[in-house]
Amino acid sequence: MPELPEVETVRQGLAQWVTGRRIAEVEVRHPRAIRRHPAGAAHFADVLVGTTVRDVRRRGKYLWLPLDSGDAVIGHLGMSGQLLLQPGAAPDEAHLRVRFRFADDGPELRFVDQRTFGGLSVSAGGAEMPTEIAHIARDPLDPEFSEAAFVAALRRRRTEVKRALLDQTLLSGVGNIYADEALWRARLHGARPADGLTGPAALRLLGHVRDVLGEAIKEGGTSFDALYVNVNGESGYFDRALNVYGRADQPCRRCGTPVRREAFMNRSSYSCPRCQPRPRRALQASG
Repeated sequence: MPELPEVETVRQGLAQWVTGRRIAEVEVRHPRAIRRHPAGAAHFADVLVGTTVRDVRRRGKYLWLPLDSGDAVIGHLGMSGQLLLQPGAAPDEAHLRVRFRFADDGPELRFVDQRTFGGLSVSAGGAEMPTEIAHIARDPLDPEFSEAAFVAALRRRRTEVKRALLDQTLLSGVGNIYADEALWRARLHGARPADGLTGPAALRLLGHVRDVLGEAIKEGGTSFDALYVNVNGESGYFDRALNVYGRADQPCRRCGTPVRREAFMNRSSYSCPRCQPRPRRALQASG
């Protein structure tokens, strides 16, 4: 699933290409793509046609487009969602779900989603902050993110540190890939109890999270397949810089020990047995 760097890359592209444009037509081609908009496809289109996109913003892994009507379009890419800018004459994609045409007859915006786990909705009056995503924590690159509050909250959690990093109410935007990469840089095993971290250790971990996210954004995110692309259909290149994620049995880039793969929440965790020894004290995480 796309994480903060991938979503931020899409946000930057959308901000460049759709800000200031007036929506002339909305075509919903698959109802599941707007399942989070309970009023249905006709209402979704009616409230958007004639409005102008003021900006493109992000909260964690969610995008939202404030409109001059005071409403906002909320978007989540899910596992395979793509927001693409295409010429109107371009052939429809096989999994095209929603199409936006603009009054200037420029490139249209298409929501393409093979697995239909992502979706779009309209938040009434949500231009400044949609209530639907207000519960999601700020991400560590947000200028208003509080380091002190995060460190204190992390050290109160009776859970494994990796689970805490994935908790979107504590820290948004971080998923499996970038959690593993930050933990490797911090020399911490993901099963380390969060409440056992010292303040300086928690702050160092946060610094590594920020570094990983920032570097990934510069590379356009991480693409392991054709499902994640930016608005121009291009893949990200941060996968070339990954130190542990997806590198099971390959040598650790720091010490040469083969990277281990462990089961984690129906997924996988990757770490270095030498650089990131398993903690002596583990706990059954409550979430």
